[in-house]
Amino acid sequence: MKQFFKFMFASILGVIIGSFLLLFILIGIVSAFTSSASKQEFTLNEKSVFELDINYSIPERTLNNPFEGLNLGGFSNPKSIGLQDILSSIDKASENENVKGILLKAEVSQNSYATLEEIRNALIKFKKSGKFIYAYGEYMDEHAYYVASVSDKIFLNPSGELLLNGFSQQVVYLKGMFEKIGVEPQLIRHGKYKSAGEPFIADKMSNENRQQIEAYMGNLYSHFVVQIAKSRKINEADFRNIVNELKVRNANDAVKLKVIDGLKYRDEVEALIKTKLALEEKTKISFVNLGKMNKVKGNTSISDNKIAVVYCVGDIVSGSGDDETIGSDRIAETIKKVREDDTYKALVLRVNSPGGSALASDVIWREITLCKKVKPVIVSMGAVAASGGYYIAAPADVIVAEPNTITGSIGVFGMLINAKELLNNKLGVKIETVKFGEFSDLGSPDRPLTTAERQVVQNAIDRVYADFVKRVAEGRKLTEAQVDSIAQGRVWSGIEAKQIGLVDEFGGLDRAIEIAVKKAKLSEHRVVSLPELKDPLEEVFKTMSGEASAYFMKQELGSNYQHYLEAKKALQYQGIQVRMPFTVDVE
Repeated sequence: MKQFFKFMFASILGVIIGSFLLLFILIGIVSAFTSSASKQEFTLNEKSVFELDINYSIPERTLNNPFEGLNLGGFSNPKSIGLQDILSSIDKASENENVKGILLKAEVSQNSYATLEEIRNALIKFKKSGKFIYAYGEYMDEHAYYVASVSDKIFLNPSGELLLNGFSQQVVYLKGMFEKIGVEPQLIRHGKYKSAGEPFIADKMSNENRQQIEAYMGNLYSHFVVQIAKSRKINEADFRNIVNELKVRNANDAVKLKVIDGLKYRDEVEALIKTKLALEEKTKISFVNLGKMNKVKGNTSISDNKIAVVYCVGDIVSGSGDDETIGSDRIAETIKKVREDDTYKALVLRVNSPGGSALASDVIWREITLCKKVKPVIVSMGAVAASGGYYIAAPADVIVAEPNTITGSIGVFGMLINAKELLNNKLGVKIETVKFGEFSDLGSPDRPLTTAERQVVQNAIDRVYADFVKRVAEGRKLTEAQVDSIAQGRVWSGIEAKQIGLVDEFGGLDRAIEIAVKKAKLSEHRVVSLPELKDPLEEVFKTMSGEASAYFMKQELGSNYQHYLEAKKALQYQGIQVRMPFTVDVE
């Protein structure tokens, strides 16, 4: 019997090991196939139409993931083309004589207005080629409509809806929840507007926080109204009134108020395109999706003069990080490589970050400062470049942002957790401490901070704030008093940031690259994106483990998933933070 179980367990182990080996081989084959396919150029037919779909969460870069675009075991992994590849595809569509126009699929876009601003501006530039842009949607929200508004014609499904109801932002306060579970977040900060952590210690919005939200949200809303009114040739006051009073309550209202051009089904829109292209009724339109347009050959340079675009995306953390976080070691090493390599003539830092670790931010700041001494450094701000995100941007020669970029938040905070009630009374856990040194157990989760301990932390935060202000003053050529007056943790829109000197000019990544080329005095150049993306297999296993659990959490929590992430993140804060006070989600 022992022999039977021995062989049985050996067989089971063999099957498990064999399965893993087979999985590795399968992943390798898929990875190689996908990588090979992604490098193949796509040739366009005559009279092609670029079908641009922006109805997904657009990352800054197109990440390596062999499972993207596949459907395995019911899990769908759509291909997520990055922002820069979208802009490049629009540019190629403009230059390629076989592309006659764009059909924009405008539905529900979950992207920030700053991201959409870059796409919108690229489409405005595309129109100068004389080619058409039609937009079509079944249910169109404000984000999608913002981009669609530049189109020659906007069509809505006859039974569809267009939501134009203005901007709002909600901040969820969790003090009551923490009290119920017996946890006390202990927040220490510098900056009267530094409301990071406020939702964890209060049950309502502070006057300062409300003031800053009303200010930057008002700027974003006004920009939205002005740009759409201009594109649609509608009086600004009239369009603002349309939105404020929710005058578009059905599809017919949208036509009557001239915010769209007509109600049509998809086949009717295609019929219009066929007429535009002088195609016969039975001839199929050669639609080219974003994935294929991304593979179309464009104007590429083989110049030895390189412009480095270093992507700093996500929370700022110590260590190597990954493609969705800013690891100080990885980014600092990348910038050092650019600094020491004479073939790189300028550095463009693409920042899309709410901040994070103060120490990690300073490590990156140091390398940027050294790089600036030997070659031009330009910053391109994405949706958010605030707190630590602004810390690393401050040394740049020129800072470029969109009007609806969220930036500033020059402030510092630290948060420690007192879980005495949870541990002692709810879980029955008691911690006994033996210590040598008054502050040796500072931050212990089983008790509140003492007055002396709180002062120690406050002093450290004040020092970091002073350093932050000094860094910004040096980089922006302002006095420390001037910086302190616009700092205090206050969040600004790109429009406000330009007015107060935190930003130099409006534009996207392309504009930042143009400035870098000019400052480096180059007649020809090529752009190199850094740091190199992580190995696809690493991304696959991360997807299989972390993202699988995240998928189920999202399904279970729905719209509350973001609140869960914020609470989870707060409990994981380590060290002093230079971080945005909250997630900006304009609805």
